[in-house]
Amino acid sequence: MSSDSQAYTSASELAEQIRSRQVSPIEVVEAALRRIDASQPILNAFITVARDEALDDARKAEDAIARGGDLGPLHGVPFSVKDLVNTRGVRTTMGSLIFEHNVPDRDAIAVARLRAAGAIMIGKTTTPEFGHKPFTRAPLFGDTPNAWDRDRIAGGSSGGAAVAAAAGLAPLNVGTDGGGSIRIPAAANGIVGLKATLGTIPHDAAPDSFGANIYVGPMTRTVTDTALMLQAMAGPHPSDAHSLGRRAQDYVKAAAVPGDLEGKKIAWRPLLGNDVVDSEVQAITYGAARAFEEAGATLVEVDDVFVTPEPFWRVLSQAAWRSRFGDYVDEWGDRMTPTFLRSITEASDYSADELQKAIYQRTELFREVQGWFDEFDLVMTPTLSRTALESDMDLYDPVVIEGQEIGIIRQNWYPYTHPFNLTGHPAITLPAGFAGDGLPVALQIVGRYADDAAVIRAAALFEQLRPWTDRTPDIPEISGL
Repeated sequence: MSSDSQAYTSASELAEQIRSRQVSPIEVVEAALRRIDASQPILNAFITVARDEALDDARKAEDAIARGGDLGPLHGVPFSVKDLVNTRGVRTTMGSLIFEHNVPDRDAIAVARLRAAGAIMIGKTTTPEFGHKPFTRAPLFGDTPNAWDRDRIAGGSSGGAAVAAAAGLAPLNVGTDGGGSIRIPAAANGIVGLKATLGTIPHDAAPDSFGANIYVGPMTRTVTDTALMLQAMAGPHPSDAHSLGRRAQDYVKAAAVPGDLEGKKIAWRPLLGNDVVDSEVQAITYGAARAFEEAGATLVEVDDVFVTPEPFWRVLSQAAWRSRFGDYVDEWGDRMTPTFLRSITEASDYSADELQKAIYQRTELFREVQGWFDEFDLVMTPTLSRTALESDMDLYDPVVIEGQEIGIIRQNWYPYTHPFNLTGHPAITLPAGFAGDGLPVALQIVGRYADDAAVIRAAALFEQLRPWTDRTPDIPEISGL
């Protein structure tokens, strides 16, 4: 197998090759580390590379194979972890100089479960400071560009994870999503990104378990790999109230045997609180949604009024950031990201009444979206209103679509993602094609609450109908490694 071929081999295939001794865990990990090293000056997708730890784990994985014992479903397969997620013995910086030398003494539950499945953690991927924006840049590490075009942004806040997947640096990547932070960069870089139902994957670091709108989730190149990660990470845990009592689902089977959608009804919503979507993006994503008609589904365009929840999402999120990180401003303010400082400063103007009203509005939104599924089995949207933004932009700049300045980024570039952080419904983004600028365009599929398997099934079916994995970004600097 060539190095390039191995770099883009799916986790499911790698795991089988390792089990059958076609390739060793040491070879796989060493190849990943070489590719990461060569890519860092170009893509800068990693804050920390856990070289020694990964090689030690690879040797242990090789020994386990030699002993002939039972192997986990991801035995020997490399994975990365976004640097907001705790990793035992490997620093977790949150993209901030404040936590530059923070080394947790235990893994997050999702990470521990991936390790238990046999996967090998190779490093921590880049994130903006505290994951506060869809631009993967921070004072600690600089900027992570898009895998397809270095003059465009990677998206965020799980931008490093998305670039690692797109560039063949790691087949499995752990991200987090507080307003679209898995789905935005996944869409911008042409990979699969899943925000599961609230509680499907326990989030033991969420300071507010009951009011949580932040999710840990998988970012991969294939739906099967996403299902494998989800199967390993999902399940109840005492630390997460939303995870308790959840019915177990077979996500791997859902991806392997998706069946058809005969008799199913799908809502197509080209707008979701926004007024403008790039015409090329709309045409590509609508064409992608129509693929489900080939599988027997009925696609119905819905154009009813939907008011963007971004204003009260902002109240909830900025108030949480101020509560968690505001005490660092006096000492660290001149070394923190200006857009993050602005975000937590804005929160000082929110009253207790505004915060409580935002909590009530979240419940209203949940009930509204829940009502969609009285009529429809799935809901589909574009994931982003246009392709990846230009690299000279930042959080408070206006979005421009087809020459028209249309307003703030959160409401107008990714209006399709943050509603489902608030409602908790499962949402997955999938590569749907490429725009004329050569950048990926993505389709989002949203499912019924707690029916993540149905979303995986639909995604796998789409992957069969419109395969995408044969196209990879042109990165000459790491070709052949």
